Formats: sequence, structure tokens, C-alpha cells
Amino acid sequence: MADKSSSNAYWAANIRVITISMVIWFVCSFGLGILLRPALSSIHIGGADIGFWFAQNGSIYVFLILIFAYAKIMNGIDRAHGVDE
Repeated sequence: MADKSSSNAYWAANIRVITISMVIWFVCSFGLGILLRPALSSIHIGGADIGFWFAQNGSIYVFLILIFAYAKIMNGIDRAHGVDE
């Protein structure tokens, strides 16, 4: 029975990390790039307003950062639950 609860705790931690990552990516790509673009049009980065920048570049950069953060966090979760490589 302890094995089942450990497995459930592992997957709960995994789902929590995935959910947080998806929310961050959604806010950066859809929120800043589309919904808040008119409000952010007065701030410029590299000749383009920040809303356009997030729609074209920022969401990709955030996605890449999230990939590395997910790998690091999941390595810690794997070690904590004894399923590391």
C-alpha cells in the first residue's frame, strides 16, 4: 500500500509542475502577446512593442526556460521519490 501512495505522490507532484508550467506559458504567450498587447503597446523592445515581442519571441524564450526548469525540478522530484536514474 505504501508503494501506491508513493506513486500517487510522485504523479501529483509531476502534474503540479506541469500545471504551473502551462499556466506560466499561457500567461506569457496568450496573455501578454494577445490579450494585453494594446495595454503594452507603449513599451518598446528592439523597435517593436512588448506585446508584439512576446507574441513573436518572448513566448518561445519562456518555453525554452520552462523546458530547462522542468528538467531540473523533475530531477529533484525523481530523487525525492527514489526513481532517479
